[in-house]
Amino acid sequence: MQAMSALATNTLVLTTNVAAVHQWIDELLDKTELAPEDIGEYTGDTKNIRPVTIATYQVLIWRKDKESEFPHFDIFRKRKWGLIIYDEVHLLPAPVFRVTAELQAVRRLGLTATLVREDGREADVFSLVGPKRYDVPWKELETRGWIAEAHCHEIRIDLPKQHRSGYAASDKRGKFRIASINPAKIPAARSIIENHPDDHILVIGQYLEQLDEIAAELDAPLITGRTPNKERERIYREFREGKARVIVVSKVANFAIDLPDASVAVQISGSFGSRQEEAQRLGRILRPKKRNSHFYTIVSRYTVEEEFAVNRQRFLTEQGYKYHIDHWDLGAVQ
Repeated sequence: MQAMSALATNTLVLTTNVAAVHQWIDELLDKTELAPEDIGEYTGDTKNIRPVTIATYQVLIWRKDKESEFPHFDIFRKRKWGLIIYDEVHLLPAPVFRVTAELQAVRRLGLTATLVREDGREADVFSLVGPKRYDVPWKELETRGWIAEAHCHEIRIDLPKQHRSGYAASDKRGKFRIASINPAKIPAARSIIENHPDDHILVIGQYLEQLDEIAAELDAPLITGRTPNKERERIYREFREGKARVIVVSKVANFAIDLPDASVAVQISGSFGSRQEEAQRLGRILRPKKRNSHFYTIVSRYTVEEEFAVNRQRFLTEQGYKYHIDHWDLGAVQ
């Protein structure tokens, strides 16, 4: 917003989803002198282009089929932009997103808290947008009070006996899935939640059937890719207002979701060994607040999930975070 104010030029902000678009608009209206008529939203539901326009990557790269042109992209390519802001810029090297880097502007600005990719192409950001202008370690931000102090915990729990033969007979992908949806994780998550009665809590996972089950068990709202945007925003609003203390979310909450009161995250499954996802999920609870934050990852012991967990922790370890490892037996969480 400071850069936008200094340049005072036609600005396009690209971000990851409709909820993030609305958060950008809310922040601009709250913290700048821009009027509602100065700000346009360009998403699947609303298509307005104004002096400041907030759009999703997805709407710009939409086309009927692989042989068709990008109709929305062409509209934006013909306009003269003084500034383009790429939110979550670490996504840009992906083939599906990098076409947006072809948009012409006098200046470009990329924003990310996690410049790391599992394909090793994070350096592509510099050729697509420009050189790195500013970087600061997370722990330094924590020391200076800009983000919350966070404690990371890995909870290792056994795979129930009835699932072990199926696990042993599966290939590596099958093993990972069986370990990830370990049913013992649900009572483990409930136990963690009960130990934080005064916190706002996110339960985060990868597999929809697992998320459906734990949401029902906890009687908590569930947000996945199939949740309509209006329903998502209603749940986020109730969480911010304290009407819902626990919400269950899929990987749609990995990016650009502003939930300042969230102080505990319980990760019950993830995308193999993604360091970037681990960091994004921790980032959901790092807004500064009076209480410390806690990030729990529940992992099936003696499985490939435990091996992937080590890789997922790597980025945060490089940032200065330490993981506390706890071993829980089934009896301890039932």
